[in-house]
Amino acid sequence: MNSYRTENYIKDKVIVITGASSGFGKETAKKAAELGGKVVLAARREELLREITQEIRESGGEASYIKTDVRVKDQVNAMAKFAVDTYGRIDVLVNDAGTMPLAYYSEHAIAMEAWEQSIATAINGTLYGIAAVYDQMIEQGQGHIVNISSILGNYPVSGCGVYNVTKAAVRMLGDSLRVESRGKIKVTNIKPTSVANTGLVSTEVDYNAGLSGIYGKIIDAFMGLAIPDRLDTESIHCFDFSPSILADNIIYAIDQPWGVNISELTVRASGEAINFWSLLKSVIRP
Repeated sequence: MNSYRTENYIKDKVIVITGASSGFGKETAKKAAELGGKVVLAARREELLREITQEIRESGGEASYIKTDVRVKDQVNAMAKFAVDTYGRIDVLVNDAGTMPLAYYSEHAIAMEAWEQSIATAINGTLYGIAAVYDQMIEQGQGHIVNISSILGNYPVSGCGVYNVTKAAVRMLGDSLRVESRGKIKVTNIKPTSVANTGLVSTEVDYNAGLSGIYGKIIDAFMGLAIPDRLDTESIHCFDFSPSILADNIIYAIDQPWGVNISELTVRASGEAINFWSLLKSVIRP
């Protein structure tokens, strides 16, 4: 529970999380369960879902899981039905599933399939999730949808074109829902910058493209500088942090009374502005 107040607004909330087998989703599920939330984990990798669910239960938390590919509408609908059948309601949906297929447009011949899958996961998956829980939340008179976007949804970066588009679309889907639902459904758009060990890097088409390749080169550059506090979150010079830090901010957005909506959060390492962008020009491909 957050130390700055005694109330716990997560306890007994039914929280459905896509992309829950790793990264932000996994960490958010564990933290929500620790606070007394009833967590439904959804992702494609069933064996990992089973392990995480068991871990949560052994720690005294309440959790269930359902194998879900958010690119398939029927599976997303089944996910929502499973949550309602199991716990009677859906208070929060965290749309976390996503891929990061970085490639230049000149590489369309090898990148197109991965781009199409990214669009299906991020855009269709977010839309399917909203539609799957919408009627239930409206009937309840309240609900909360948390979409994991990215700072890269704000502006284009070479090698990240399709990823830029998917994250911009995620933001707009959420904003339009917030307007249309007229206060019955809270919407939070969370925009991380560079966060390591999320599983996204494994979906790259071209490591040298866009921020992921750039990011890797910059990390190498920083390691070459041998400055130990670049990855230390206790240091103002911190350049990167773990998925657990981002999950803390997702929890912060959920852990609010129904009358308070944290509509948008940008989460970045404090040293990024100096370190990241100063080296960006030196490693990006023209």
